[in-house]
Amino acid sequence: MATRRGSLGVLDVTEAAIAQMEAANPALNAVVESLADEALAEAAALDRSTAPKGPLHGVPVTIKINVDQKGHATSNGVVAFKDVIAPEDAPVVRHLKAAGAVVIGRTNTPEFSFRADTDNPLYGRTHNPWGPHISAGGSSGGAGAAVMAGIGALAHGNDIGGSLRFPASANGAVTVKPGLGRVPAFNPSQTAERGLLAQLMSVQGLIARNASDLHFSMPILIAPDPRDPFHVPMPWRGTPLASPIRVAVARDDFGFGMHPVMATALDNAASALSDAGYAVEEIEPPLTQETGEVGYRTLLSEVRELLGPDIRKFGSSEINTIFDEYYSQFPPYEGTEFLRMLAKRTYYARQWALFLDDYPLVLTPFLLKPFFSPGRDVEGPEGVRDALGCSHWSFIMNFLGLPAGNLPTHIAEIDGGPRPFGVQIAGRRWREDLIVDAMQAVEARIPPACTTLWARN
Repeated sequence: MATRRGSLGVLDVTEAAIAQMEAANPALNAVVESLADEALAEAAALDRSTAPKGPLHGVPVTIKINVDQKGHATSNGVVAFKDVIAPEDAPVVRHLKAAGAVVIGRTNTPEFSFRADTDNPLYGRTHNPWGPHISAGGSSGGAGAAVMAGIGALAHGNDIGGSLRFPASANGAVTVKPGLGRVPAFNPSQTAERGLLAQLMSVQGLIARNASDLHFSMPILIAPDPRDPFHVPMPWRGTPLASPIRVAVARDDFGFGMHPVMATALDNAASALSDAGYAVEEIEPPLTQETGEVGYRTLLSEVRELLGPDIRKFGSSEINTIFDEYYSQFPPYEGTEFLRMLAKRTYYARQWALFLDDYPLVLTPFLLKPFFSPGRDVEGPEGVRDALGCSHWSFIMNFLGLPAGNLPTHIAEIDGGPRPFGVQIAGRRWREDLIVDAMQAVEARIPPACTTLWARN
């Protein structure tokens, strides 16, 4: 990397990143708080240092507004929280800074970070760089739009039901949702601990333009932090597996139907992996629809009780209408039934562990249809179903705490403009490295979507 070698000044890189942010962001509203002054000061300090600060020395990055960054508001897209100023950095921010990254801005999220689309009364809507016909996704929609528009090299995001992978799929970016315990998490501004299931399902991660950048940056995020007592201190790279690595290709559409172009994207990924020497086989993992549905109903049971009062009190009428529809499509469990379903999570995880023992990687669709238009989830029951209700392939991985990556493997002109189509590659617990290896193998045969996007613009 040129800034780490000293052949390129950090200040020069930071000024260029800020210039791109100032040029691209007005049309996107991806970055809702510019940190240009802080970034320039940090860049100048890095240039004065006698040695590289770390692996990300001088790399411009963005941070999502639902994670603490000292001195800045952790608003989570909620007007009532706009003055919640973080007293310290969250672990993910601390690790990025310690590695030499320069934070140039903070990115948008929907209210309470709980939509697959990014819009809120505090900062407004984030737009997709591919055009107004397609949502930027959520909840890390600002992160996904920013990185694909060239605003920073890496974008921090997080994921409790798909919030890294929805924006990656929408914007044509690349991400890997880490598994349970991989990246330490804690917000110093919080006044109470999150619900247990939220702790088990939510993870911190990065959105990038190619898989190689994830191999380079994700090891930085998995460093320990004592504020997360359940972090698992394991290395990024695991034991090499015997070749060929077996990949299960799953096509279950859960009765919603799969769009032909999504099937093409899945075929493209399967062919690329086969060409790269993976042993690709069509076979369905166990209990997929049941796992996804139970997982989301269980999460919503906890959300309704612990977060529900704040959503009712501080949320807009729009987000409350959306949550009412969530509860309708995925009815929360009551009383002891919630405890039974929470306990049954181990049963589902065990069945998947047995399957992954034979097939270390699983290639699946992400969304079953082309990515939806902005505001689709406020268009009644069908809108919520299109945006989130049929996303079992996403929910499964969060409920079980499994790692899962997303990358684009096809671009098609549909309903008013180009749309990238992302596929998901899930894998064994603790083996994010295998997933990123597989995504690199696909990218060697299918160029990253940013090349097409930037050629169009």
